[in-house]
Amino acid sequence: MTNLQSLEFFIPEIILVITILACLITDLFLKKSKTDLIGWVLGIGLIIVGLSVYNLSSVPPTTLFSDMIVIDPFSSYMKIIIIISTLLIIVASWANGELSKYRKGEYFTLIGIMVVGLFLMTSSIDIIMLYVSIEVVSIMSFVLAGYLKLNTRSNEAGLKYVIYGAFSSGVMLFGLSLVFGLTGSTNYFVIQEAISSMDSSANPALIMALLMIFAGFGYKISSVPFHFWTPDVYEGAPTTITAYLSVAPKAAGFAMIIRFFHQVFSDSIALSGNTVGYTDLPWPEIIGILAVVTMTLGNLVAIQQESIKRMLAYSSIAHAGYMMLALPVLSIDAVESIMIYLFVYIFMNLGAFFIVIIVKNKTGGETFAEYDGLGWKMPIVGALMTLFMLSLTGLPPTAGFVGKLYIFKTLVGAGSDFLWLVIAGGINSVISLYYYFHVVKVMFLSGKRSDKLSYPPSLMLGLIIFTAVPSLALGLYWNPLAKWVKESLVFYSQAM
Repeated sequence: MTNLQSLEFFIPEIILVITILACLITDLFLKKSKTDLIGWVLGIGLIIVGLSVYNLSSVPPTTLFSDMIVIDPFSSYMKIIIIISTLLIIVASWANGELSKYRKGEYFTLIGIMVVGLFLMTSSIDIIMLYVSIEVVSIMSFVLAGYLKLNTRSNEAGLKYVIYGAFSSGVMLFGLSLVFGLTGSTNYFVIQEAISSMDSSANPALIMALLMIFAGFGYKISSVPFHFWTPDVYEGAPTTITAYLSVAPKAAGFAMIIRFFHQVFSDSIALSGNTVGYTDLPWPEIIGILAVVTMTLGNLVAIQQESIKRMLAYSSIAHAGYMMLALPVLSIDAVESIMIYLFVYIFMNLGAFFIVIIVKNKTGGETFAEYDGLGWKMPIVGALMTLFMLSLTGLPPTAGFVGKLYIFKTLVGAGSDFLWLVIAGGINSVISLYYYFHVVKVMFLSGKRSDKLSYPPSLMLGLIIFTAVPSLALGLYWNPLAKWVKESLVFYSQAM
């Protein structure tokens, strides 16, 4: 499809760019105290973008801009996840006390630009577009992590993010250049054809390229050993940005990994039917090992944390490991389980971070000490935090249980070769019980009881209730979500 013809199907991204320009222009005419209005501009624009994405869901999968990106139900699903999480972050940003001293015009504009990059990450089928989209997201993330210019921890977070990001990006780019050198193309499907026609003598070079490429991918999803930036950046960044980095880039990162590894380094059969795919390269085994190491390190180090925010950072690493468990299984069921997990994860994880914002606005701190007796002082907040901790642990009847159920069901159904991943995932879920329930213990069994009850501001109360409802409801009745995911399991393939 030519560039001009592609514009008709690129409407969501065009609307998003217009919205970003509107944010920039509107900010020029607003006083510092009125810059929350930019959030309204971005939010309304994103709602229109979401309607446009839904409107394009009936269009047959096709490529745009000379086979650089695709539109298909899978990318549309991921874009909806990104839009939902962005809208929730916009609302939370209005109530985040950390941002009260700063203009928010640039803040909301940068988030909008980041969404453009995330959209392109989910749709890329060309390694040039893949790299450009990752860099757009990364650069915006660097600035947003260090947005609190008067806060030294935020400055440190931004600097560390840049250093780790530049290193992983350079390693990934070198790996992509090796793939281009070996195959002579940047298009996923042409690369796959070239790799399938190579003999085994090319495998060492392909494995080296694969490992280098995963340095960039693993960095986006906080996978070990590319996770070092996560705790420091999450702790120093504004809490709303920490929450956003834990969900939206992770969703786009997994979309990117699924599409790249299935459509480049395997036979891609798994994405076009119920048949289990095949690859000569050992990347499924490598990712399986990294998944176990990632969730184990995330859980064990989370136990040692004294800051709730830092604990949730390591929790985010562990959850990346849980989702990675399904990647070695080259089947459509594995993709389905990751998609379900990502959707339920945004609500339970954002809900926990929103409560961190409520407590920090009230006490100014993020340590466990600030949560002493919270369940008695703010019973609604304590009850909902307990729900989020239950869901993040993966206990029934919460949505987190459903997410892990689908992951484990996929692994068990794939055969005995994957049982070690099931065992590792089960053990790690038990380990996570300790630090998640430590939060509950501190809230209800520590500190002094208070006769005077307090409640969060209505805006934040509405947000945590909004995230709590699906965190519980999807654990009791998830058929609509499963149906939506199955309808979204349609990928563009070269045969179409």
